[in-house]
Amino acid sequence: MSVFKSLRWRLIGRMGKALLWFWGKTARISVIGKEAYDRIREEGKPVVYLIWHSRIFLIPFYFRRSGTMALVSPSNDGEMMAQAMTRWGFDIIRGSASHPITGAWKKMKEGLIQGNEILIIPDGPRGPNRIMKLGGIKLAKETGAVLIPWTYSARRKKVFDSWDRFILFYPFSRVLVRYGQPVSVRSDSTSEELEEQRKQMEQALTALEEETKMAFEDG
Repeated sequence: MSVFKSLRWRLIGRMGKALLWFWGKTARISVIGKEAYDRIREEGKPVVYLIWHSRIFLIPFYFRRSGTMALVSPSNDGEMMAQAMTRWGFDIIRGSASHPITGAWKKMKEGLIQGNEILIIPDGPRGPNRIMKLGGIKLAKETGAVLIPWTYSARRKKVFDSWDRFILFYPFSRVLVRYGQPVSVRSDSTSEELEEQRKQMEQALTALEEETKMAFEDG
């Protein structure tokens, strides 16, 4: 990367962090379902968060200063996210389903075996929308990590006409974060069992999203 490009990305990272910090600070965030996650972490178990691509906007602010690993696409969009997240102490791993991932896979496994956490977007970076890839399931099988679905919605938000139906909550909006039920994957699971678990997690994450959205529609 040239000096000019490096400086440009640093500037983008600083501006992005400042904007995301302001945006997040204005939100009135409440959290549901975190107790099961807390128990898992108290036991020292590693965690794989599964989050749909449409819900990535809150990730940098909500998980800031946690030291969590995050799998981020090597694309320009991913670079913008990585620059901001790095400044909050995330351990950024570059890779995606559409790019070579051998090195990233090794780093993710090593981190999880050491008891860390990782954020994975199982339908990213290009979809199909809300169709889960097997990566997170296989990581859990090979490392003993616990899968935790995670999502959020907001009272006031913009839903974009994009492939993932990306949401952007408005400043000063009420935001609800919801943790799903933890799921473990047996180390001796067959390919057929992994595929069945993939389908179940896909359904669980979509249901969690719908439940979170309904909290505002019913209110």
